[in-house]
Amino acid sequence: MGRKRKGSAGGQGVRFRRKLLAWWVRAARDLPWRRTRDPYRVLVSEFMLQQTQVSRVAEYYPRFIEQFPDLGALARARPRAVREAWDGLGYYARASNLHALAKSVATLPDDPEELIKLPGIGRYTAGAVACFAFEKPVPAVDTNVARVIRRVFFGMRDAGSGIRVGKAASRISYPASRQIWDLARALVPKDGKRAWKFNQAIMELGALICVARRPKCEQCPVRPDCRTGRARS
Repeated sequence: MGRKRKGSAGGQGVRFRRKLLAWWVRAARDLPWRRTRDPYRVLVSEFMLQQTQVSRVAEYYPRFIEQFPDLGALARARPRAVREAWDGLGYYARASNLHALAKSVATLPDDPEELIKLPGIGRYTAGAVACFAFEKPVPAVDTNVARVIRRVFFGMRDAGSGIRVGKAASRISYPASRQIWDLARALVPKDGKRAWKFNQAIMELGALICVARRPKCEQCPVRPDCRTGRARS
């Protein structure tokens, strides 16, 4: 009998992926950055979405894109103009980093290992841009994705959620643990278009259903395959 490869979720992972993608078809929010594969526009959305609510980003994103429609326009802009366009989103270092990035490259690379070298881009953002702009089959693990994976595949113990299961999860750092990223990599479909949908879907599940406090397990499409959800039945 062959050994299960490292990071593989086996049959549970196959069922999880199938149910998640079916749920995504009917539950996905219509957000402006999901209507494009333009690398610059995807990049802007990812910078804005760092520590900012989706509803607020949906308000600012179209205006920013209208004022700075591409990397070149942003690179030529005065710092004050960029700051003013960002005003109200907070965490202004993001705007400075985005501006510095625009000045450093003429085009965005499609490889996460190259993207991560650019100003303001960490491991998550590198994966998100590679997948959402270039349809690369790579993981993009943010806080929402890490929470879903921990609850579904490891079980977890998190204050304020009403969940009290899974001692093993307490040994997995959150969200940047190697175990989480290895499993996310194994779960992402190898086809680029399906990978795009999967990464969007697992983020959506974490944002709408598998929330940090008071998770809506009764509405969760993957509850039968979730170690935490089954424990709450």
